[in-house]
Amino acid sequence: MGGEAAVGTRVSMVMTTIRQRIAGRSLTPGAKLPSVRGLASTLKVSTSTVVDAYERLVAEGAILSRPGSGFYVASQAAPFSLSEVGPKLDRAVDPFWVSRQSLEAGEGGLKPGCGWLPPSWLPEESIRRALRALSRGEGSALADYGSPLGLPPLRQIVARRMAERGIEASPDQVMLTESGTQSIDLLCRFLIEPGDTVLVDDPCYFNFHALLRAHRAKIVGVPYTASGPDLQIFAETCAEHRPRLYITNSAIHNPTGAVLSPVAAHRVLKLADQFDLTVIEDDIFADFEHVAAPRLAAFDGLDRVIHIGSFSKTLSASARCGFIAARPEWIDGLTDLKIATTFGGGRLTAELVLNVLSDGNYRRHVEALRTRLSQAMADVSAKLKDLGITPWIEPQAGMFLWCRLPDDVDAAGVARVALERNVVLAPGNAFSLSQSATNFMRFNVSQMLGPRVFDVLRDAISQAKASNGR
Repeated sequence: MGGEAAVGTRVSMVMTTIRQRIAGRSLTPGAKLPSVRGLASTLKVSTSTVVDAYERLVAEGAILSRPGSGFYVASQAAPFSLSEVGPKLDRAVDPFWVSRQSLEAGEGGLKPGCGWLPPSWLPEESIRRALRALSRGEGSALADYGSPLGLPPLRQIVARRMAERGIEASPDQVMLTESGTQSIDLLCRFLIEPGDTVLVDDPCYFNFHALLRAHRAKIVGVPYTASGPDLQIFAETCAEHRPRLYITNSAIHNPTGAVLSPVAAHRVLKLADQFDLTVIEDDIFADFEHVAAPRLAAFDGLDRVIHIGSFSKTLSASARCGFIAARPEWIDGLTDLKIATTFGGGRLTAELVLNVLSDGNYRRHVEALRTRLSQAMADVSAKLKDLGITPWIEPQAGMFLWCRLPDDVDAAGVARVALERNVVLAPGNAFSLSQSATNFMRFNVSQMLGPRVFDVLRDAISQAKASNGR
C-alpha cells in the first residue's frame, strides 16, 4: 500500500511540473512536451511514472497525444498563473501572502509587516478640504477623462520637487500614472520582452518580483549592502547575464533602509553605460528624508535612468497617483502605451493631489511626519533589541527596520504564529530572490506603537525556539 501511495505522489509531482510550465508559458499552446525518457531522467522518476502522468493530463484535456510523434500542449492553454510561476519554497508567506494579509486585515488587526502609514498619520483634513473644493469646482474635473500625459500644473510641481533633489527635468518629461506600481508595469511593457533579464537588489521590495514574473522576465538578484549593491557582483552579473533593466531604490531602500553612496552611484552608472543597461529608480519614499541622498537620475541626467515616484506614502494610498520622469522620446512612447492600457489619466485623483500639494499645510505635515518617524524608529528599535531582534543598520530616515531574529529563528514560522493572533508580519524571504533572508524580518515602525505587537513577537519567537529544540 505504501508503494502505491509513493507512485501516486510521483505521478502527481510530474503532473504538477507540467501544469506549472504551461501556466508560466514556458510550454505554450501547441508546444511539444519533453520526451518520456528525457523527462523521467530530469525528474529522476521511472518512464512508467511519466507515461501515467501524461495519460492523466491527456484525460484532463491539458495535453494531446499524437501517436508516433509525442505529446503536445492543448491549444486552449490554462490562464497565466503568477502563483504557479512563483517560488514554492514557502507559499504561506510569499509576497502575495504578505500583501493580501496586510490589505485584508480587519480593524482589530495589527500590520507591522505592511508598507504604509496608519491613516491617522496622514493629512486627512487637507484631503477633506480638497474634496470639498473639488465638489464645488468645474464639472469636468469630476467627470471628464484626463489627458494621457497628466494634469500640467501637477507635472510642474513634480518637476520642481525633483529639482530640489538635483534632478533636472521639464514638465514635458513627466507623465502622471495611477501609482508607482503602474509606473513600473508600464515601463516593463515598454522596455522588455518575455525572457529578458532584469536585475533587482537582494533583498528588494517584494512586488518587484511579482511584477517581473507577470512580464515573464528572467530575474537575477544582486546582494545589497549598507551603501548600495555589491559592486563586484553587480559587474560580474552584468557581464554574465547582459540584463536589460535594473530596478532599485536609491534613497531609503526597501526593505533595508539603506542609502546609496555617491561612490556606488557613480560605479553603477558606469556599469550601466558599459553594458547598455537601463535603470528604473523608485523614489517613493523621497519625502521621508531629512537630508537628500544621492539620486542616480541626478548624476545621469535622465539618460539611462528613469525616475519614478508617487504620493501614496505621505498623502494617501487611496488616492492613487504616481509619475514617471524620463527622456522626452521615451515619454512620447509611454504616453501611447498609457492610452492603450488605461486610455485617459485619472483626472479626479490628480486634481485632488494638486490641491493638497498646493496647500501650505503639506510641507508642515511632512516635516512633522519625519520627526514622528524618527521618534518611532528609536523607540521601536530599542524594544526590538530587548527581544534579541537586531537591526541590520540604523536607518537615517523612513519607516522600515530590517532586522535579524535571535538564534537563527525562522521568520516564516514566527509570521505564521503571529497571524493566528491577528498580527501580520513580513518575513525576510518574501524580499529575497535567493531565499537567503530566512531569519530576517522587515518591521514598519509606524505600525508598532502599542505593546501587543511586542507581546506577540516575544511569544512567537519563544514558540519557534521551542519547536527547534532550543
